[in-house]
Amino acid sequence: MERKIGTKSMGIRCPIIREGDALADIVVTSVLEAAASENFSLRERDVIAVTESVVARAQGNYAPVSAIAADVRAKFGGGTVGVIFPILSRNRFAICLRGIAMGAKKIVLMLSYPSDEVGNELVSLDKIDASGVNPYSDVLSLERYRALFGENRHPFTGVDYVDYYSKLITEAGAEAEVIFANNPRAILSYTKNVLTCDIHTRVRTKRILREAGAETVYGIDDILRAPIDGCGYNESFGLLGSNKATENTVKLFPRDCEPFVLDVQKQILEKTGKHVEVMVYGDGAFKDPVGKIWELADPCVGVAYTPGLSGTPNELKLKYLADNDFGNLSGDALRAAIEQRIREKKSTLGGDMATEGTTPRRLTDLIGSLCDLTSGSGDKGTPVILVQGYFDNLTTEQ
Repeated sequence: MERKIGTKSMGIRCPIIREGDALADIVVTSVLEAAASENFSLRERDVIAVTESVVARAQGNYAPVSAIAADVRAKFGGGTVGVIFPILSRNRFAICLRGIAMGAKKIVLMLSYPSDEVGNELVSLDKIDASGVNPYSDVLSLERYRALFGENRHPFTGVDYVDYYSKLITEAGAEAEVIFANNPRAILSYTKNVLTCDIHTRVRTKRILREAGAETVYGIDDILRAPIDGCGYNESFGLLGSNKATENTVKLFPRDCEPFVLDVQKQILEKTGKHVEVMVYGDGAFKDPVGKIWELADPCVGVAYTPGLSGTPNELKLKYLADNDFGNLSGDALRAAIEQRIREKKSTLGGDMATEGTTPRRLTDLIGSLCDLTSGSGDKGTPVILVQGYFDNLTTEQ
């Protein structure tokens, strides 16, 4: 029988996860209980995805701001530090900034403008155009920024991040100076010691700074790569992907997730006979059409995943086939011709015009984005997502 439903994405309710919980067991139990409660069965190549947040929580991957301060002080010597290109976020960066400031005498905070890396605006493009400022070359002091643009509050949070970050620095005991620039070399007129806080462009930024004569360069991904006094850490990403846990504690990005995804896969196979794929996911990729904000504050979408999720989609564009190859057909004949083309498609379709318009992205980025939108970041209580039918196509039957 022809399957009438394609891909389904379902949030799976779970207990509140605490440090030390047997997360793989909880995930498997929660999925199987949901299947029994809602009267559905697992299928081959279903995807079970778990948000990175609960994985890190179960691992107990936390660190106090005092550990951030100690690491910053050890790396920079406790003097003046240029902190450049942070995102504007109370949850993601504010608590990190507090720890950074605790480890320095002075912070020169350089903010990118008109927006940060993920789209949070400091000032609108219309205001930039009207001011005559060139954001590619002009370096603005705080005084000039205020004179030109005044106070600019975030459209969703209502926070003036320039004022908010400045106060965080001074309350942590450091002197604060704020400038606005998009060329990383601009910070070197203020200090040769730089902590770059951008996410996806961090490797290039570090290279530019070193080539331009910076003396000490680290990224936020270099802070807490190793434990300090037994605290949490991440050997690959440091503070990248961290979130505020309490007023004095951050939850870091999870580490060593491969054994977890393989354990969930193994347990599901043993209990149901079905081979599913499993992944841990971070922020998805979605641009808000009003606030212009990309999510993407984590260093990656696919944190860890079983081997079957490697690669990219290998799909034909149905509307291309209907309009071109089979433009003379309609009805059942058109359907039959397209189904036959799908059955005969090669394992790799790169360069085939019939793939034009399909999304050339990694499976883990696509599925992780779907899962992130499904789970949300609030009070849904669904840190596990079950995706069914993702690998189906028009020819898949019950």
